[in-house]
Amino acid sequence: MNSSKTIQELQAQLITPENFQRYGQVISASKDGKGFDAEDAQLKLQNGIPRFYIMRLQGRGRKFHTITRHVECTQCLGSLEGKDWLIAVAPPNNDVNEPALEEIAAFRIPGNCFIKLSAGTWHAGPYFEHETVDFYNLELSDTNVVDHFTHNFLNSHQMEFEIIQF
Repeated sequence: MNSSKTIQELQAQLITPENFQRYGQVISASKDGKGFDAEDAQLKLQNGIPRFYIMRLQGRGRKFHTITRHVECTQCLGSLEGKDWLIAVAPPNNDVNEPALEEIAAFRIPGNCFIKLSAGTWHAGPYFEHETVDFYNLELSDTNVVDHFTHNFLNSHQMEFEIIQF
């Protein structure tokens, strides 16, 4: 049995609402008092108790071999202190328990916006080169217990990914 792994590079592209549409939404600042519309995060949190918290991550780097999805809810992520960060995603494919390799994409998210992942979107990250980054996270209180499906590329393809910045 060959135990050597391959490293697949993913070129990170700067996120825009258009290029991220398959995976979710990019939410940027709007004027106070603006009415709710399609540019606001379209949340799916009715299947439980929403949880909004700050998670502190350290030394994440840019490599990964697992990717996760939540099919029962949306998830919002954003960094505090204006720090940019990276994420890898693949579109929802709820009929299959692994993402399509050819559809995995990486994005660089500036610190002045946040993302909403659509229910079922595969995601790996956040990743970053900073020593520590605090992220706000909105999901359901039990998402990581009852709605957490992970695929391991080392087990299935002897593969690891590295997000490359331009």
